[in-house]
Amino acid sequence: MMDYYFQMKDLAVGYHKQALIHDININIEKGEIVTLIGPNGSGKSTILKSITRQLELIGGRVYIASRDLQGLSYKTLSTEMAVVLTERIRPELMTCHDIVATGRYPYTGRLGVLSREDEDKVDQAMKAVHAVELGGRDFNAISDGQRQRVLLARAICQEPDMIILDEPTSFLDIRHKLDLLSILRSMAKEKGITVVMSLHEIDLAQKIADKIICVKGEQISHYGVPEEIFKEEIIRDLYEINNGFYDPVFGSIELPRPKGEPKVFVISGAGSGIPVYRSLQKEGIPFAAGILYTNDIDYRLAKELAAQTVTEQPFSDISRETYEQALTLMKKCQRVIVTEVPEGTCNHRLFDLIKEARRLGMA
Repeated sequence: MMDYYFQMKDLAVGYHKQALIHDININIEKGEIVTLIGPNGSGKSTILKSITRQLELIGGRVYIASRDLQGLSYKTLSTEMAVVLTERIRPELMTCHDIVATGRYPYTGRLGVLSREDEDKVDQAMKAVHAVELGGRDFNAISDGQRQRVLLARAICQEPDMIILDEPTSFLDIRHKLDLLSILRSMAKEKGITVVMSLHEIDLAQKIADKIICVKGEQISHYGVPEEIFKEEIIRDLYEINNGFYDPVFGSIELPRPKGEPKVFVISGAGSGIPVYRSLQKEGIPFAAGILYTNDIDYRLAKELAAQTVTEQPFSDISRETYEQALTLMKKCQRVIVTEVPEGTCNHRLFDLIKEARRLGMA
């Protein structure tokens, strides 16, 4: 226990003394970014509310800096941990600056009067989240995305050693999603602040997290580094995906391939086929692809979206057998789409295939 900054030990969480998730054993080092992922209703928010003492623990212990969380006063806890949850707060007659300034209250006296240094920290926090222009505006009169940035500024202003966030990218456009995650990464890696958060966007979780917690059912289904977690079978099982697939290389969710025998043969390579594959998929046209090397970026998508894919081993000359396979499949299609395929020393038979498609009037 002493080797970790934050620890959940035999934790059970839930409501009304009934455990929804139990046997949670998670160890987190200082400065790590840990992300909870899982389907809606799986219990991610319940875990976060429990480790921030907003819900009573059903069982087990939570330790922060080797101290039992339950034994800390709220004042002590507020200097150690900042919390940004999804519940919408509706303060009366408070500006965004006022909201951010509440992050300094753990450090003020009984009257809650901010010093010049406190005010400077408020300004710095608002600048960090690009919210300076919101300072004088009514907190209730701004957008959900702007509120999210103001609440993050409040957490930063609190100067915690740990930040807990529940779906912090909700309501944010892509620019501000990236801004927020960049801020969190800088805080973790440069200042050693530990970040625990839930995210719906698993592609973002894959890119920012040091560790991933998969929440499903009555126990944590998986916990580990992104390279261990973001595998097609794990994500498919976690979200019960049966109408598409998850690609761990692209970090993307794809719709299912069009059904039926291929009507179009796509000759592509080096990424040139990806927009064609997506266009055919949107139109519901089944297609075949080839000849693709199995290390080609086009192959990653073709193997999931194409009805059939003709492949060759990387860095090898395209064999006569592979060429004949592609030619036979191509002739069964109604037309051929040829992209701007780069020509190399090994793929000359691919250009023989293109010539044959044009001779047959298919391309």
